[in-house]
Amino acid sequence: MPLVQAIELEKRYVDGPAVVSVLEGLDLDIEPGARIAIVGESGVGKSTLLHLLGALDRPTAGRILFDGDDVFARREPDLAGFRNREVGFVFQFHHLLPDFTALENVMLPALIAGEAFRDASSRATALLERVGLQARLAHRPGQLSGGEQQRVAVARALIHAPAVVWADEPTGNLDSEVTNVIVELLVRMNNRGQTIVLVTHNPLVSDRAQRTVRMRDGRIETPLSDVAEGAIHPIRQAT
Repeated sequence: MPLVQAIELEKRYVDGPAVVSVLEGLDLDIEPGARIAIVGESGVGKSTLLHLLGALDRPTAGRILFDGDDVFARREPDLAGFRNREVGFVFQFHHLLPDFTALENVMLPALIAGEAFRDASSRATALLERVGLQARLAHRPGQLSGGEQQRVAVARALIHAPAVVWADEPTGNLDSEVTNVIVELLVRMNNRGQTIVLVTHNPLVSDRAQRTVRMRDGRIETPLSDVAEGAIHPIRQAT
């Protein structure tokens, strides 16, 4: 069974009399342990799709199943708990709290979930060591480089051992050298069994994915090779 399934997903925004359709009947299956890059031109709905899959926003129509359960059948408090426990997010802008140290930023989701301070501190320290920041635990974001800040954001996304990490242009503001560092980190995470789905415009990033999903006009574009071979699954062409 796929870990995440999007079924006939639609997203529309109403702007006065105008209705803007971003996603139209989109289907997508994400297997456990996958490393997927979502690519496409600006404005085709990549980030919107990622936000829906991660339950940061609600679809206009369609369903998202997580481990077989309908995500949006949950009540809002349960949905907040789902976001806190089951998924992790890495964005183009790291969104670190400027007055907190690297260690405190990583600890925060665990503390919000009710974890004991000592346990959260121990796990956050181990994660920061894993991403090569063992000498930066007490540094605040303003004392870190852009690449170091993004590595803190990756560690924060992992603190609660999520089933899947959603990454929205995680290297968008980084140079090629630092991009390679972040990509290698994501690959190592995936090799440990972590499911990773990322939106990117950067071929240096998408080339390292196990599978590339291309979007066009709010839908998943089925590769011609898949059509020829009859291998549509796990990307199902919307109808």
